[in-house]
Amino acid sequence: MTTFLAPQDIARIVHAHGLPAVLNRLADTIAADFRRWPEFDKVPRVAAHSRLGVIELMPVADSERYSFKYVNGHPGNGAHGLPTVMAFGVLADVATGQPLLLSELTLTTALRTAATSLMAARVLARPGARTMALIGNGAQAEFQALAFHHGLGVRELRLFDVDPAATAKLVRNLRAVPGLVLTVCASTAEAVRGADIVTTITADKRNAVIIEPGMLEPGMHLNAVGGDCPGKTELHRGVLEAASVFVEYEPQTRIEGDLQQMPADFAVTELWRVLTGQASGRQRADEITVFDSVGFALEDFSALRLVQQLAAELGLGVPLALIPTLADPKDLFAQLQPAAQALKAA
Repeated sequence: MTTFLAPQDIARIVHAHGLPAVLNRLADTIAADFRRWPEFDKVPRVAAHSRLGVIELMPVADSERYSFKYVNGHPGNGAHGLPTVMAFGVLADVATGQPLLLSELTLTTALRTAATSLMAARVLARPGARTMALIGNGAQAEFQALAFHHGLGVRELRLFDVDPAATAKLVRNLRAVPGLVLTVCASTAEAVRGADIVTTITADKRNAVIIEPGMLEPGMHLNAVGGDCPGKTELHRGVLEAASVFVEYEPQTRIEGDLQQMPADFAVTELWRVLTGQASGRQRADEITVFDSVGFALEDFSALRLVQQLAAELGLGVPLALIPTLADPKDLFAQLQPAAQALKAA
């Protein structure tokens, strides 16, 4: 049988362990898998683009487990009462192909994206960073904010969104967090002024310029999360030219990230090389660093493995008869007989 995890199961896991512990554990799990980078069979995600959004499949595998995620990105979904991002994923046994886990990944994607940002900031942000500008205050903003607060020690969030209601929602959700100061700003320029870290997580599917070179300050780390498909960017190309740029999986980021603006020979560093000591992360206190994050399948692989383990420990999930149970593996046709007999009886 395949175990199915619904959104409420993920919520119960977070409630049982606490959000800070889940985010930190997830960041550590992703980092451990990134250090095994050469062991994985990797490809850029497969995308079907339309005028209104994108639907993608994200596969990856090591010698024991295979996973994929189905995920969309439709910025206009709020008008239909739907999330911008919706996702589910499968974790399967490589030896047999048996699907072991079918899980929601809408909530889990927000957790793993924040955990990945935290993982990168631990090696790229300036030590002692305490102030973060958060540009884009939508569905994933709280997860980013709490990951950096609990995992990196960020104490002040400087907030801006073109939609004041989104910022008001974020303030409402986070105002009771001890030790976290929330400063609502009137513009991106005001929000990033004096920030150690700048996180951009906007939703519009367009070539936007959220951060311009004139906004940069020595030692700033930019966590660019929102650019995640062709034709969607957040950073002026001059920002990339002024910074040391780090990515998850270069072939994918060149198609979908802010990196899509740059020539093919523009130098970037894949983050796994920093985590394994094969490349340097931040080298100077005044260096500007950019994590051009588009999300990669290995992060979902890590998240699926972790939620499978935590759910089993808590007795969560329900068995799902996704695959037929056969008395004779060669006799698939026999599965039709009970249904035929039921129809005759009716």
